[in-house]
Amino acid sequence: MIHAKQYGESGPALVVLHGLFGNADNWHSLAKNWSETFRVFCIDLPNHGQSSPMNHASYPNMAKAILQWAQETSLDKFYLLGHSMGGKVAMQMAALAPDNIIKLVVADIAPVDYPPSHTQIFKGLKAIDETDLTSRKQADSLLSEYEPSLPVRQFLLKNLERTDNGFKLAISLDNIAQSYTTILKKPEIGSPIQTPTLFIKGEKSDYIVADYQQDIIGFFPNAEFKMIPDTGHWLHAEKPIPFSSLVKRFLNK
Repeated sequence: MIHAKQYGESGPALVVLHGLFGNADNWHSLAKNWSETFRVFCIDLPNHGQSSPMNHASYPNMAKAILQWAQETSLDKFYLLGHSMGGKVAMQMAALAPDNIIKLVVADIAPVDYPPSHTQIFKGLKAIDETDLTSRKQADSLLSEYEPSLPVRQFLLKNLERTDNGFKLAISLDNIAQSYTTILKKPEIGSPIQTPTLFIKGEKSDYIVADYQQDIIGFFPNAEFKMIPDTGHWLHAEKPIPFSSLVKRFLNK
């Protein structure tokens, strides 16, 4: 079961996919802005938020789950945006169902294999998962032993939910950990995808580098590239107004 949060009642559909350890709520402010033009559907990816767990979270499996949700929601054609891992899921959806995707926006990720970079985060979230938490402050203190960056901790702790017995993480951490080597790999794309596509890079991020340009053009020959200055990997959170404007301009032209 895929959970989606809808913003707006009219206009063409825009489906938005978050990254690893994120959820639909990450896009709340941007989705409200876009809902003036689009019906926006912010998705919880499998193993995240309110969507169902998935044992083998490969890109084809995640993409098929969201395409199934789209079919059940009567979305035959839609715009698609994905950030980071969600960008890879979006690329996979375009490979599996190119006729369904009108235009594609990929935020700060490329169709390549990546080295592991979340080892400490997994350890920190595991520590939280195994602790009876009584407050968010306690969770942050615990996580700070593994992740020094306050903004990253704040992002990760958006997965913390209050329960009758304290707090728990609303992610299937074991499933994500078991699928992590698969998540690091590129989507399974057999032939070039002709869908008009915009890749947006954060200037300070190393998730898209010059060496990846040939891979991108090889898989997405109709790709355009934009860069948002003075931003890192979470470019939509750091510079929401420029990011929102780039997306709207590309989708509306």
